[in-house]
Amino acid sequence: MILSGDTLKLGDNINTDFIISGRYKFSITDMKELAKHIMEDIDPDFPKKIKPGASIIVSGSNFGMGSSREQAPLVIKEAGIVAVMAKSFARIFYRNAINIGLPLIETNTDEIQENDRLDIDLDKGLVRNLTKNKELKIKPLPSFMQELLKEGGIINYYKKYGELKV
Repeated sequence: MILSGDTLKLGDNINTDFIISGRYKFSITDMKELAKHIMEDIDPDFPKKIKPGASIIVSGSNFGMGSSREQAPLVIKEAGIVAVMAKSFARIFYRNAINIGLPLIETNTDEIQENDRLDIDLDKGLVRNLTKNKELKIKPLPSFMQELLKEGGIINYYKKYGELKV
């Protein structure tokens, strides 16, 4: 599976309240509407920077920390982000993201800058930074996780196959 996009760079410790503010938790239930508010407490213009189907969030350590709200990865996916790359992820965020089919890639993100163009090859465990003409190894995803991502998440996988084959 190859994912491509231009980067939107963030820092360390991006919590679920930064991803989508808790003030919308009960007032907005439509994911399309909620996605219009992604990262607005960090950068009010962030939603305007997203190229749906062609943007990759790149962050530092501990992305997705905080609550276990499933809205955080859902909003990222609904906004059209194709993947999130970070040095590390909060465990429950990682689990929620894979369950809904949002690819997460763990790697050292120090050399990646805002608006770099990336190709992420999940099969080979490799990121090509086309802007800088560099390659970066990534922590490979197990094949069963890649299958979940290809199907759009665990629910879609289960609907198609009727069981999980791990």
